[in-house]
Parts: sequence; C-alpha cells; structure tokens
Amino acid sequence: MKSLFDKISFDCSRNVTQSYSTSFSVAVKMLAPNIRQDIYNIYGFVRFADEIVDTFHDYDKEKLFEMFEKDLESALEKKISLNPVLNSFQHTVHKYNIPKTMIDSFMGSMKLDLQKTEYKSFEEYNEYIYGSADVVGLMCLKVFVNGDDTKFSELKHAAMRLGSAFQKVNFLRDLKTDYEELNRTYFPNTDLSCLDECSKQDIIREIEADFEAGFQGILKLPLEAKFGVYTAYVYYKKLLSKLKKTPSVEIKNTRIRVPDYEKFGLLAKCYVNYRLNLL
Repeated sequence: MKSLFDKISFDCSRNVTQSYSTSFSVAVKMLAPNIRQDIYNIYGFVRFADEIVDTFHDYDKEKLFEMFEKDLESALEKKISLNPVLNSFQHTVHKYNIPKTMIDSFMGSMKLDLQKTEYKSFEEYNEYIYGSADVVGLMCLKVFVNGDDTKFSELKHAAMRLGSAFQKVNFLRDLKTDYEELNRTYFPNTDLSCLDECSKQDIIREIEADFEAGFQGILKLPLEAKFGVYTAYVYYKKLLSKLKKTPSVEIKNTRIRVPDYEKFGLLAKCYVNYRLNLL
C-alpha cells in the first residue's frame, strides 16, 4: 500500500532530522503535531543535499549530486520516489504548493559548493545565502501559514532574514571546518587566515540585524509554529552570544557549541515566555 510506503518515508525524514541535528529536532518537537512532519520532510531533503556536497569526500560528489537532482525532478513530476526522503519531500511540496523556484534556488546554491570556494562580492554572498538558507525559511513558512497567501507575503521578509541569521551563525561557528577542510570562504572582504576582532564584530552586527528583523516575524506567526520557531531562534541567539565573546583566534581553531544542560535551560526559558504570552 502506498500509505504504508509514505509512512516509512516520513519516518525516514524524521530519523534524518533527529540523527543529524538534535537541536533542530527539539525545536521541531515544539511545533504543533499537524505541521511537525512536514518540517521533518523539508529538513530531510535539505540535509541530504548538503551532505552530498560537504561530507562524501571519498565519492564522486558531482555524480552523486547529479543523480540526486534527477531523482528530485522525477519525484516532483511523478509524485513518488523510491528515495524515502525525496518521497516525503514531494508530498510536502505538493501539499503546500511550494514553488519550484524555491527548490531550484536551493539546489543552485548547493551545486555552487561543489566547486566555488570563495565569495568575493556581497552580491555573490547574498545570492548564495538566499538559495541555501532564505528559501528554506520560505518553504517552512509555506507550511506554517497553511495556504494563507496574505500571511505569507506579510512574513516573507522576516522569514528570509531569520534564515540568513541562522546560516551566518553556522558560517561563523563552522569557520574552521569550512576554511581548513573544505577550502571555502563565505564572508566577502574578510581574510579568514588572519581574522581579527574588528572583522568578527562587523559580521556579528550583520547577524544581529538579521535576528532583530526575524524576531518581528516570529511574533506574528500562527500559534502552531510560534513556539518551535522561537525555540530555534533562542538557541541560535545563544550560539551567537558565545561567538561574540570568543576571541577571533579561538573561533578559527575550534567549533563553538551549546552544552546540553544549557540547551535544556534555554528550552525551559522559552516555554515560560511562551506560556506567559511574552511573545
């Protein structure tokens, strides 16, 4: 039965989320049950694409990505795929009418990671972030507003800014891996071989502005989504706070993390703020 295969596919996307990102999976669990699975489905798709370009070093990444792209096109056209992650993703795409242009932009940015190693202009930088992060936020927003085009238009800018903030925090946190292992430099006009405090603080101010714009959108989200998105926001804000306090030389030599005990504390704080209607 197709329904059984779909269930197995949904389980696979949920397992991908929980295995690859405990922090994000906690945030997803704070969403209402009726939208939770669709966010798992989106995350599973973007995670697999990202893994191809970032971690499969012993394989032909370009060939794998080409296969994945062809399977994606087939899944979207035929509304089924024997790849469980793509099968669950196409279900969500058709359920919420997620535009193909968003998916194409995401795949375009992922494809850049196969060869491009440096972003010399802010135009290139912003284009990459739009495809790798902003459109993911927009896909999730499509789920959150459940077909309300007016609400989507109202929150579109904020969702993009929040997606940008999350991505830029990841760039700064993963600076060592991106620069030393993958030979990538995302921040334009910044020499990562000798990152100084002034450059670091410029990047952080840029991220803080994105967070502020994104937070205004969180306040206007439907109740089904607000707590979960707020939880992710607080977690990434904590990461940024740690990065802000970490000397630039240490950022280049380590990967900043939020310990589990702090994550539980943040979750408790988020819940209290939510229950007291402080959002």
